[in-house]
Amino acid sequence: MCCGELSKACDGCLNGEFSALVTGPVHKGIINDAGMSFSGHTEFFAQRSGCERVVMMLATEELRVALATTHLPLKDVSAAITQQSLHEVITILHHDLQTKFGIEKPAIYVCGLNPHAGEGGHMGTEEIDTIEPALESLRTKGINLIGPLPADTLFQAKYLDHADAVLAMYHDQGLPVLKYQGFGRAVNITLGLPFIRTSVDHGQPLSSRGRVMLMREVLSPH
Repeated sequence: MCCGELSKACDGCLNGEFSALVTGPVHKGIINDAGMSFSGHTEFFAQRSGCERVVMMLATEELRVALATTHLPLKDVSAAITQQSLHEVITILHHDLQTKFGIEKPAIYVCGLNPHAGEGGHMGTEEIDTIEPALESLRTKGINLIGPLPADTLFQAKYLDHADAVLAMYHDQGLPVLKYQGFGRAVNITLGLPFIRTSVDHGQPLSSRGRVMLMREVLSPH
């Protein structure tokens, strides 16, 4: 039933019946335990819309954090980050910051994957082999990219005061900072879809009391 309703809502946006789509949280584990393969709204709407690539971004009034990968086990993240995937993600992020947020030349700060952004290859080579070449290629197209920078130092005022968005390499690299700053006030936005889709900034509480209290808080006007 859940996936059926999501399909109807998505199709309504695609055919112009609806102007935008707002979702609440779902418990991915329960859906998968029921026999349906489901990794998240973001991936579901991308597949339904025929989009090979979409980008998950959470935003508060002060900070926007986009993800190079979304709902993957940590052991699979490195293999999922390729020059091609970074080209696609950053191109979508840059385009939607311009078209949906009205930022003419967005500054995108990019996290490294490894501790200390690899420290010259001594703590991993993904920055040298993959991330830096991808960023250099995109800079030649006029995209304003800063990084890769160590994630443990990027999230401070001297960088964020100049950043229109931060690109984190994986889910739990960038989102804890944003949620610490503004949990319950952030908006989950799917970039790259042919319609506007937003959601809340948290997963699904299992207790009914926790679910009601949390949803009342995050969906109420602030």
